[in-house]
Amino acid sequence: MSAELLAYISRRKNELGAVIMAHYYQLPEIQDAADFVGDSLELARQAAVTDARVIVFCGVRFMAESAKILNPDKTVILPEPQAGCPMADMVDADGLKRLKELHPGAMVVCYVNSSAEVKAESDICCTSSNAISVVRSIPADREIIFVPDRNLGSYIQRETGRDMILWAGCCPVHDALSRREIEAQKTLHPARRWWFIPNAAGGYSGADAVLSTAGILKHVENSPENEFIIGTEEGLLHRLRKNSPHKKFYMARSGFSCADMKLIRLEKLANAMETLSEQVDVAHDIRQKAMVSLQRMLQI
Repeated sequence: MSAELLAYISRRKNELGAVIMAHYYQLPEIQDAADFVGDSLELARQAAVTDARVIVFCGVRFMAESAKILNPDKTVILPEPQAGCPMADMVDADGLKRLKELHPGAMVVCYVNSSAEVKAESDICCTSSNAISVVRSIPADREIIFVPDRNLGSYIQRETGRDMILWAGCCPVHDALSRREIEAQKTLHPARRWWFIPNAAGGYSGADAVLSTAGILKHVENSPENEFIIGTEEGLLHRLRKNSPHKKFYMARSGFSCADMKLIRLEKLANAMETLSEQVDVAHDIRQKAMVSLQRMLQI
Protein backbone atom coordinates (compact mmCIF):
# COMPACT_ATOMS: atom_id res chain seq x y z
CA MET A 1 0.00 0.00 0.00
CA SER A 2 2.79 2.45 0.84
CA ALA A 3 4.41 1.89 -2.55
CA GLU A 4 1.09 2.59 -4.29
CA LEU A 5 0.53 5.74 -2.26
CA LEU A 6 4.04 7.00 -2.95
CA ALA A 7 3.58 6.36 -6.68
CA TYR A 8 0.30 8.27 -6.66
CA ILE A 9 1.80 11.16 -4.67
CA SER A 10 4.68 11.43 -7.13
CA ARG A 11 2.39 11.33 -10.16
CA ARG A 12 -0.07 13.82 -8.68
CA LYS A 13 2.75 16.17 -7.68
CA ASN A 14 3.86 16.35 -11.31
CA GLU A 15 0.29 16.97 -12.48
CA LEU A 16 -0.13 19.85 -10.05
CA GLY A 17 3.33 21.37 -10.43
CA ALA A 18 3.57 20.98 -6.67
CA VAL A 19 6.33 20.85 -4.10
CA ILE A 20 6.04 18.89 -0.87
CA MET A 21 7.69 20.44 2.18
CA ALA A 22 8.05 18.69 5.53
CA HIS A 23 9.40 19.57 8.93
CA TYR A 24 12.03 17.42 10.63
CA TYR A 25 9.44 16.41 13.25
CA GLN A 26 7.15 14.73 10.73
CA LEU A 27 6.84 10.95 10.52
CA PRO A 28 9.67 9.22 8.61
CA GLU A 29 7.31 8.21 5.78
CA ILE A 30 6.35 11.86 5.25
CA GLN A 31 9.93 13.09 5.37
CA ASP A 32 10.89 10.50 2.77
CA ALA A 33 8.01 11.55 0.50
CA ALA A 34 8.91 15.24 0.67
CA ASP A 35 10.93 17.23 -1.84
CA PHE A 36 12.36 19.39 0.90
CA VAL A 37 12.78 18.68 4.63
CA GLY A 38 13.94 21.39 7.02
CA ASP A 39 13.48 23.38 10.18
CA SER A 40 11.28 26.46 10.40
CA LEU A 41 13.90 28.81 8.95
CA GLU A 42 14.88 26.49 6.11
CA LEU A 43 11.23 25.90 5.23
CA ALA A 44 10.47 29.63 5.26
CA ARG A 45 13.41 30.32 2.97
CA GLN A 46 12.37 27.55 0.60
CA ALA A 47 8.78 28.75 0.55
CA ALA A 48 9.96 32.26 -0.29
CA VAL A 49 11.77 31.18 -3.46
CA THR A 50 9.84 28.18 -4.79
CA ASP A 51 8.41 28.40 -8.29
CA ALA A 52 5.93 25.58 -7.65
CA ARG A 53 2.27 26.39 -8.29
CA VAL A 54 1.12 24.35 -5.30
CA ILE A 55 2.85 24.04 -1.91
CA VAL A 56 1.87 20.97 0.09
CA PHE A 57 3.02 21.72 3.62
CA CYS A 58 3.54 18.77 5.93
CA GLY A 59 3.81 20.49 9.25
CA VAL A 60 1.44 22.47 11.44
CA ARG A 61 -0.86 25.37 10.67
CA PHE A 62 1.45 28.29 11.48
CA MET A 63 4.01 26.90 9.02
CA ALA A 64 1.47 26.61 6.23
CA GLU A 65 0.24 30.12 7.02
CA SER A 66 3.79 31.46 6.68
CA ALA A 67 4.10 29.78 3.30
CA LYS A 68 0.84 31.42 2.18
CA ILE A 69 1.95 34.83 3.47
CA LEU A 70 5.11 34.54 1.39
CA ASN A 71 3.21 33.15 -1.63
CA PRO A 72 -0.21 34.82 -1.81
CA ASP A 73 -0.79 33.75 -5.41
CA LYS A 74 0.02 30.08 -4.84
CA THR A 75 -2.17 27.30 -3.50
CA VAL A 76 -0.99 26.14 -0.07
CA ILE A 77 -2.30 22.82 1.23
CA LEU A 78 -2.20 21.57 4.83
CA PRO A 79 -2.99 17.82 4.64
CA GLU A 80 -4.26 17.72 8.23
CA PRO A 81 -6.39 20.75 9.21
CA GLN A 82 -6.23 19.82 12.90
CA ALA A 83 -2.43 20.04 13.00
CA GLY A 84 -1.91 23.00 15.29
CA CYS A 85 0.69 24.21 17.76
CA PRO A 86 -0.10 24.54 21.49
CA MET A 87 2.60 27.20 21.90
CA ALA A 88 1.18 29.27 19.04
CA ASP A 89 -2.19 29.13 20.78
CA MET A 90 -0.66 30.63 23.95
CA VAL A 91 -0.41 34.11 22.40
CA ASP A 92 -3.11 36.07 20.59
CA ALA A 93 -3.10 39.35 18.71
CA ASP A 94 -5.35 41.18 21.20
CA GLY A 95 -3.16 40.21 24.14
CA LEU A 96 -0.06 41.30 22.27
CA LYS A 97 -1.69 44.64 21.41
CA ARG A 98 -2.39 45.27 25.10
CA LEU A 99 1.22 44.47 26.00
CA LYS A 100 2.46 46.82 23.29
CA GLU A 101 0.31 49.60 24.74
CA LEU A 102 2.09 49.15 28.08
CA HIS A 103 5.48 49.42 26.34
CA PRO A 104 5.20 52.05 23.60
CA GLY A 105 8.28 52.12 21.43
CA ALA A 106 9.21 48.49 22.12
CA MET A 107 10.05 46.25 19.19
CA VAL A 108 8.22 42.94 19.03
CA VAL A 109 10.27 39.89 18.10
CA CYS A 110 7.98 37.02 17.27
CA TYR A 111 9.03 33.38 17.16
CA VAL A 112 7.61 31.87 13.96
CA ASN A 113 5.62 29.39 16.08
CA SER A 114 2.74 31.84 16.12
CA SER A 115 -0.38 32.73 14.16
CA ALA A 116 -0.49 35.05 11.17
CA GLU A 117 -2.41 37.56 13.31
CA VAL A 118 0.39 37.64 15.90
CA LYS A 119 3.02 38.00 13.19
CA ALA A 120 1.03 40.95 11.85
CA GLU A 121 1.39 42.67 15.25
CA SER A 122 5.14 42.01 15.34
CA ASP A 123 8.11 43.92 13.97
CA ILE A 124 10.28 40.96 13.06
CA CYS A 125 10.04 37.17 13.22
CA CYS A 126 12.75 34.71 14.20
CA THR A 127 13.40 30.99 14.46
CA SER A 128 15.65 29.13 16.87
CA SER A 129 18.26 29.17 14.09
CA ASN A 130 18.52 32.93 13.79
CA ALA A 131 16.96 34.32 17.00
CA ILE A 132 20.26 35.58 18.42
CA SER A 133 21.15 37.34 15.15
CA VAL A 134 17.69 38.90 14.99
CA VAL A 135 17.91 40.28 18.53
CA ARG A 136 21.45 41.54 17.97
CA SER A 137 20.19 43.47 14.92
CA ILE A 138 17.92 45.59 17.13
CA PRO A 139 19.37 48.88 18.43
CA ALA A 140 20.60 48.63 22.02
CA ASP A 141 18.35 51.46 23.17
CA ARG A 142 15.14 49.76 21.98
CA GLU A 143 13.04 47.79 24.42
CA ILE A 144 12.18 44.28 23.17
CA ILE A 145 9.03 42.22 23.61
CA PHE A 146 9.61 38.55 22.79
CA VAL A 147 6.69 36.21 22.08
CA PRO A 148 5.63 33.51 22.71
CA ASP A 149 8.40 31.12 23.87
CA ARG A 150 9.81 32.04 27.29
CA ASN A 151 12.44 29.29 27.05
CA LEU A 152 13.86 30.51 23.76
CA GLY A 153 13.60 34.08 25.07
CA SER A 154 15.56 33.20 28.22
CA TYR A 155 18.25 31.57 26.14
CA ILE A 156 18.53 34.66 23.91
CA GLN A 157 18.81 36.90 26.95
CA ARG A 158 21.62 34.77 28.32
CA GLU A 159 23.52 34.75 25.02
CA THR A 160 23.06 38.43 24.08
CA GLY A 161 22.83 40.15 27.45
CA ARG A 162 19.68 41.93 26.29
CA ASP A 163 16.82 42.30 28.74
CA MET A 164 13.52 41.40 27.10
CA ILE A 165 9.89 41.30 28.10
CA LEU A 166 9.04 37.61 27.75
CA TRP A 167 5.59 36.26 26.96
CA ALA A 168 4.73 33.33 29.24
CA GLY A 169 4.38 30.72 26.49
CA CYS A 170 6.28 27.52 25.79
CA CYS A 171 6.33 24.34 23.76
CA PRO A 172 4.76 21.79 26.15
CA VAL A 173 6.79 18.96 24.64
CA HIS A 174 10.15 20.68 25.12
CA ASP A 175 9.16 22.38 28.37
CA ALA A 176 8.49 18.99 29.93
CA LEU A 177 12.18 18.07 29.86
CA SER A 178 13.28 18.04 33.50
CA ARG A 179 16.69 18.22 35.14
CA ARG A 180 15.95 14.87 36.77
CA GLU A 181 15.61 13.28 33.31
CA ILE A 182 18.81 14.95 32.17
CA GLU A 183 20.74 13.67 35.17
CA ALA A 184 19.36 10.18 34.56
CA GLN A 185 20.63 10.24 30.97
CA LYS A 186 24.00 11.53 32.12
CA THR A 187 24.25 8.54 34.45
CA LEU A 188 23.28 6.10 31.69
CA HIS A 189 25.53 7.68 29.05
CA PRO A 190 28.28 9.57 30.91
CA ALA A 191 30.68 9.92 27.97
CA ARG A 192 28.15 10.94 25.34
CA ARG A 193 27.89 14.36 23.74
CA TRP A 194 24.76 16.41 24.61
CA TRP A 195 22.89 18.40 21.97
CA PHE A 196 19.80 20.48 22.77
CA ILE A 197 17.62 23.07 21.10
CA PRO A 198 16.99 26.36 22.97
CA ASN A 199 13.26 25.62 23.42
CA ALA A 200 14.05 22.86 25.94
CA ALA A 201 13.54 24.20 29.45
CA GLY A 202 16.10 22.05 31.27
CA GLY A 203 18.60 21.40 28.49
CA TYR A 204 21.20 24.11 29.01
CA SER A 205 22.98 22.80 32.08
CA GLY A 206 25.78 20.51 31.03
CA ALA A 207 24.92 20.62 27.32
CA ASP A 208 27.79 20.47 24.86
CA ALA A 209 25.84 22.67 22.46
CA VAL A 210 22.48 24.44 22.22
CA LEU A 211 21.48 24.52 18.56
CA SER A 212 18.49 24.57 16.25
CA THR A 213 17.35 21.28 14.72
CA ALA A 214 19.28 22.09 11.55
CA GLY A 215 22.27 23.05 13.68
CA ILE A 216 22.17 19.70 15.49
CA LEU A 217 22.14 17.85 12.17
CA LYS A 218 25.12 19.76 10.85
CA HIS A 219 27.22 19.46 13.98
CA VAL A 220 26.51 15.78 14.51
CA GLU A 221 27.43 15.02 10.90
CA ASN A 222 30.73 16.90 11.23
CA SER A 223 31.59 15.77 14.75
CA PRO A 224 34.29 13.13 15.35
CA GLU A 225 32.14 11.79 18.21
CA ASN A 226 29.98 8.73 17.52
CA GLU A 227 27.28 8.79 20.22
CA PHE A 228 24.93 11.63 21.14
CA ILE A 229 22.09 12.48 23.49
CA ILE A 230 19.49 14.52 21.60
CA GLY A 231 17.32 17.06 23.39
CA THR A 232 14.54 17.72 20.90
CA GLU A 233 11.49 16.09 19.33
CA GLU A 234 12.09 12.48 18.29
CA GLY A 235 11.25 13.08 14.63
CA LEU A 236 14.76 14.45 14.15
CA LEU A 237 16.18 10.97 14.75
CA HIS A 238 15.10 9.85 11.28
CA ARG A 239 17.21 12.49 9.54
CA LEU A 240 20.09 12.05 12.00
CA ARG A 241 20.21 8.33 11.26
CA LYS A 242 19.99 8.88 7.50
CA ASN A 243 22.77 11.45 7.53
CA SER A 244 25.00 9.60 10.01
CA PRO A 245 24.06 5.89 9.88
CA HIS A 246 27.21 4.79 11.71
CA LYS A 247 26.47 6.93 14.78
CA LYS A 248 24.24 6.21 17.78
CA PHE A 249 21.59 8.49 19.26
CA TYR A 250 19.77 8.54 22.57
CA MET A 251 16.78 10.72 23.40
CA ALA A 252 17.03 13.01 26.43
CA ARG A 253 13.64 11.78 27.60
CA SER A 254 11.09 9.15 26.62
CA GLY A 255 7.94 10.32 24.88
CA PHE A 256 9.71 13.32 23.33
CA SER A 257 7.04 13.59 20.65
CA CYS A 258 4.70 16.28 19.32
CA ALA A 259 1.28 14.74 18.65
CA ASP A 260 0.33 17.48 16.16
CA MET A 261 3.44 16.85 14.08
CA LYS A 262 2.51 13.18 13.80
CA LEU A 263 -1.01 13.67 12.43
CA ILE A 264 -0.07 13.62 8.75
CA ARG A 265 0.30 10.16 7.18
CA LEU A 266 0.74 9.03 3.60
CA GLU A 267 -3.00 8.42 3.21
CA LYS A 268 -3.79 11.98 4.28
CA LEU A 269 -1.06 13.41 2.08
CA ALA A 270 -2.38 11.52 -0.95
CA ASN A 271 -5.97 12.53 -0.24
CA ALA A 272 -5.01 16.17 0.20
CA MET A 273 -3.23 16.18 -3.13
CA GLU A 274 -6.23 14.54 -4.80
CA THR A 275 -8.80 16.96 -3.38
CA LEU A 276 -6.54 20.02 -2.91
CA SER A 277 -7.70 20.41 0.66
CA GLU A 278 -7.33 21.88 3.15
CA GLN A 279 -6.34 25.09 1.40
CA VAL A 280 -4.79 27.63 3.76
CA ASP A 281 -5.65 31.29 3.35
CA VAL A 282 -4.69 34.47 5.19
CA ALA A 283 -6.76 37.66 5.06
CA HIS A 284 -5.22 40.35 2.85
CA ASP A 285 -4.71 42.95 5.60
CA ILE A 286 -3.19 40.40 7.97
CA ARG A 287 -0.99 38.98 5.23
CA GLN A 288 0.43 42.37 4.27
CA LYS A 289 1.49 43.19 7.83
CA ALA A 290 2.74 39.70 8.62
CA MET A 291 4.76 39.70 5.39
CA VAL A 292 6.84 42.60 6.72
CA SER A 293 7.91 40.74 9.87
CA LEU A 294 8.73 37.57 7.91
CA GLN A 295 10.69 39.39 5.23
CA ARG A 296 12.73 41.24 7.85
CA MET A 297 13.62 37.86 9.36
CA LEU A 298 14.69 36.46 5.98
CA GLN A 299 16.93 39.46 5.39
CA ILE A 300 18.96 38.85 8.57
